[in-house]
Amino acid sequence: MLQRLYDWVDERVDITPLWRDIADHEVPEHVNPAHHFSAFVYCFGGLTFFITVIQILSGMFLTMYYVPDIENAWKSVYYLQREVAYGQIVRGMHHWGASLVIVMLFLHTLRVFFQGAYKKPRELNWVIGVLLFFVMLGLGFTGYLLPWDNKAYFATQVGLEIAAATPFIGDAIRTLLAGDPSIVGAQTLTRFFAIHVFFLPAALFGLMAFHFILIRKQGISGPL
Repeated sequence: MLQRLYDWVDERVDITPLWRDIADHEVPEHVNPAHHFSAFVYCFGGLTFFITVIQILSGMFLTMYYVPDIENAWKSVYYLQREVAYGQIVRGMHHWGASLVIVMLFLHTLRVFFQGAYKKPRELNWVIGVLLFFVMLGLGFTGYLLPWDNKAYFATQVGLEIAAATPFIGDAIRTLLAGDPSIVGAQTLTRFFAIHVFFLPAALFGLMAFHFILIRKQGISGPL
């Protein structure tokens, strides 16, 4: 059945050459754990991508129930955890995945740095990777407020004060993020939700696509 469906699609859009170009790409021997134990460090990038996919899918599910206003934000999260089937599991995956993806991305960055994989001709990909790191940090920061509980509220206040301490543009950054610069309130929650769900994911998808294209073009870096 699946083969017939594939043949039907392939006959019309000719996807086989594209699929073979992706699937038949050779992987260097030094990244094969069966041959080199140190090859496990090359898994950090793939694991980061895998967790990111889980974050995207679980986040899409959460938005089906989440209400981004100060009257109903916490209530919607409570309802999701207590009343929705498997809601607590999905939210738990998204909650812990937000920390785990930062850890894996940090380990991947360390691997690239200490193995010198940022050197010519991969300087641009290193810059893109650093930008991806900051986007992930932004996703973590903006998502932290969304449950609208006491811990999220006061932690966001601290984060906004840190942003406001940026020389020259600090006040502008705080106003952009918080809406009302004097208080963390309804405008802040709405803006954080929009940044978390629309703006940062758009940047994430674009940077990831560019990152993978360059990896495909330049290949995996050599061993230490």
